[in-house]
Amino acid sequence: MKISESIKRWAIVLLSIVVVLIPFSSSEQLSDATASGITEIEGLEEDATLKEKLDLILADDVLANSMTGVHVRNATTGEEVYEQFSDIRLRPASNMKLFTAVAALETLGTDYTFTTEVLTDGAVSGSTLEGDVYVKGKGDPTLLKEDLDQFADELLNQGIEEISGDILGDDTWYDDVRLSEDMSWDNEPSYVAAQISALTMSPNDDYDTGSVIVEVTPGSEVGEPAEVKTVPETDHVTIVNNTETGDSNASNSVSVNREHGTNDIVIDGSMPLNANKSRTWSSVWDPTVYTLDIFKKSLEEKGITLKEDVATKRATAPKDAEQLTSKESMPLEDIMIPFMKLSNNGHAEMLTKEMGVVEYDEGSWSKGLEVIYDVAESLGVDKDTIMLRDGSGMSDKGLIPAEQFTSLLYAAQDRAWYPDFLNSLPVAGASDRMVGGTLRNRLTGESTKENATAKTGSTTSVSTLTGYVTTKDGEKLIFSILNNNFKSGSMPTIQDKIVTVLAEHKVEDGEGEEVSVADIKSLVETLESEGEFSDDLSARALKTHLSAIAVYEGQDNIDKVLKHMDGFYTLLDHQEEEGVISDKAYQALIILADEYVDEISNE
Repeated sequence: MKISESIKRWAIVLLSIVVVLIPFSSSEQLSDATASGITEIEGLEEDATLKEKLDLILADDVLANSMTGVHVRNATTGEEVYEQFSDIRLRPASNMKLFTAVAALETLGTDYTFTTEVLTDGAVSGSTLEGDVYVKGKGDPTLLKEDLDQFADELLNQGIEEISGDILGDDTWYDDVRLSEDMSWDNEPSYVAAQISALTMSPNDDYDTGSVIVEVTPGSEVGEPAEVKTVPETDHVTIVNNTETGDSNASNSVSVNREHGTNDIVIDGSMPLNANKSRTWSSVWDPTVYTLDIFKKSLEEKGITLKEDVATKRATAPKDAEQLTSKESMPLEDIMIPFMKLSNNGHAEMLTKEMGVVEYDEGSWSKGLEVIYDVAESLGVDKDTIMLRDGSGMSDKGLIPAEQFTSLLYAAQDRAWYPDFLNSLPVAGASDRMVGGTLRNRLTGESTKENATAKTGSTTSVSTLTGYVTTKDGEKLIFSILNNNFKSGSMPTIQDKIVTVLAEHKVEDGEGEEVSVADIKSLVETLESEGEFSDDLSARALKTHLSAIAVYEGQDNIDKVLKHMDGFYTLLDHQEEEGVISDKAYQALIILADEYVDEISNE
């Protein structure tokens, strides 16, 4: 009997049967076809091992002078399948959202909702509300113009046709720090770096909080300025239109930029006469007052009269203020879809602060990140190896090793909220934006389409991909690929090659060595270290029994080995009946033992 060269590999291969019933992939997705030639790697032998395939991809010249951390883990056993620099701290970009999402689901729960309240310190006299109106935000990342319209309708339904006071915004649910500490000034005007407030709103149901959409269409004649409008329409920003309409052959050079520290949005350039409408998202300065301006318009549009000099400004609502109406957001399980599929930075930061409120009664980045650290540690992450700076990954100082990502995603599988977490991840090649998300145009080959499910990440000189994929023979893997410090080249191409190789991998006959008793014993030790036994004695009994069988194996006494393996099965069955071994560990050991018995019976 030959001893296995890699104990881990055999346990991983055999345990794949356990996850076949998981509704993650289809036989069509795991067909033998290659992904449009993406795995046709020059210099690769046809019978190359998985390590040889991945090593060759990572030897690509495009990665020269950069750093790439890769870790692949078996999703059933947690065993390491492959690694390269997986313990090196690297910038995660939006893969940081995996930590934020997991912590939010663990801390807040899938049915958690966010409330926005409309309050007053006055009273209704006839059809006039004598007093100020407060809009109190409590972190809803999904507030839209239509919700503010509904507030106005509800005031009308209460007989309020006039408001004598001001329209005030209470955003004290979170602190008044609007940008995370590492946000660069040149990112701030972009919608991906929008300011964070407990009272904010979005222009559409992508839910990009604290932003407006700037729409630019050609003028009616050559030489005229292009037409510019915002969605929603607002007086909170000032449009500076420096554009002109060019002839039909002119190039489109329109640019939209908000000047730093202001709400002046400057549109420059030329737009061809026959050009289609362009849409650009821009963050706003002070999302609280922006939301109040939109609410003011909603009131006016619904016919509610406001005083001529009505103010829209920030103020704290009195504790005894009367609630006029309120709105609850969709539950967190639904918010997770636009958050993760579209990689919504605003959601990441608002959830971070919300966790600070819930756990420490403080809506700050520092307290929110403390929660994320603690949740990560509870899920097996070595928090001494990670550095968290924000919830979105926009920081260029956040650092996480690839192996800690796979550790997080492995432990997440045992949580009740895991199906919602998995459902939130972009699905490779799925054309629907709210399914495929940032992966809808990637990994479209037959082996990976709607099989790979992963979170993307991208900032300057950083490109990352972390998630799950199922191999050709039904083995579910967790992978993390972190590309850092590159100046050129397509990192997604490298990542997609790696994921495709994983999806198309299959352990062929003769690729590995035979199973041994030592392999089974090693698996017991692994499962013991992962807490799959309720007491030390159970694992010790199995290991003692296997040690005795190993003696007969060494003597090539097949009859004795088979006899004592019957005893091993009996012991396993007893432990399963007593509930001292987890179902996962029981099934894993049965599968590996069956393979071992089959091999020695056929010798």
